[in-house]
Amino acid sequence: MLSTVMRTRRLLAAAASAALAATLTSCGSGHRQPPGVITVSNGQCGSTWQLAGPAWHTFEISNQGTDGAEVDLIDPANGAVYAEIDNSGPGTVTPMTLDVGSGKYAFLCLFADTSPHQGATVTVGGHVAGTQAVLPVTYNDLVPLAKEYHAETEAGLKALAPETAALAAAVRSGSLAQARRDWLTAHLQYETLGDAYDAFGTFDTEIDGRADALGVGNPGWTGFYRLEYGLWHGQPLKSLVPVASTLNHDADELVAWWQTQQVPLIDLGRRAHEVLENALQFQLTGHDDYGSGTTLATTVANIQATRALLALLHPLLASRYPALPEVYSGLAQLQSLLLPERLANGWWVPASKLSVPPRQAIDASCGQLLQELAPIASITEPRNTAHGF
Repeated sequence: MLSTVMRTRRLLAAAASAALAATLTSCGSGHRQPPGVITVSNGQCGSTWQLAGPAWHTFEISNQGTDGAEVDLIDPANGAVYAEIDNSGPGTVTPMTLDVGSGKYAFLCLFADTSPHQGATVTVGGHVAGTQAVLPVTYNDLVPLAKEYHAETEAGLKALAPETAALAAAVRSGSLAQARRDWLTAHLQYETLGDAYDAFGTFDTEIDGRADALGVGNPGWTGFYRLEYGLWHGQPLKSLVPVASTLNHDADELVAWWQTQQVPLIDLGRRAHEVLENALQFQLTGHDDYGSGTTLATTVANIQATRALLALLHPLLASRYPALPEVYSGLAQLQSLLLPERLANGWWVPASKLSVPPRQAIDASCGQLLQELAPIASITEPRNTAHGF
């Protein structure tokens, strides 16, 4: 994930491995600052500074205010963002490195509980291109997308409920083969919903919680993975009836709960990355395999969830993220590596049984894809700027 300390725009410029010697000077309140230091505070944002010309530069952002702040380097004409420090703590100095091209620049400071404050406009001469600025995404841009995402998720949850009901019925009937098939159908439906990092609150622990904290023998462990463990470890189906019934009940309750929720606007961009980050950590490693061997299928379902999020965000990303085509090609590549591991009988090769070449190819593909997805959270973060964007 992007660092919460510094999220300079990776989408448009690779981070410099070492900043070139800067010719940056900064002056504030009648005295000379150390070279490269930009002072910000509750009442000041960057003061007056100069650059001799375009080049890679490191700005040292010194927060002399009493609160934490977000500090952006923007195009003062439209508020487009060149680089950002997401969380500058009081009394700290944080570097901001980017390829400064010819054009106009200004720092924009957003301190807690205060209106955005824009510093002086600085012109860098010449005709040299540098890091491209990204027009901020506004709250108004995201509100309709969040509503659409909420509706799509509600439809997915309503599709899940009858599948968990069918699963519970199969367990009650005593048909192990049918229960296993229905388990896979319902679980993959749940995994297409894009739940990651508490999107469904405590319901995710109840419906899809791991046994890590409780242990597989703890009666407090419930949900899909608990049922998977029982179905593939020879536990009597009669003993699993309460587990399946509880899962079905929780799925019904989740539908009702979701109808009362609002999607945090910042979550749309974050989740596009987090869903597959979860997949890399828990599915592709086989960590979440409790017997069925279907974590690769779960990863395919997570790809579907990511595609749905990108489809919503596409109108905002198309003009802001030049690497977006690489994201789509990365999703296609990862899926193409996973699908051959689906067996003729409908089941999958367990992640733990993959031979070395496909495992390495899948891991590399997912890792590269996560790098391409990471900037989306920063690009689609709703902003409140001096320009009203």
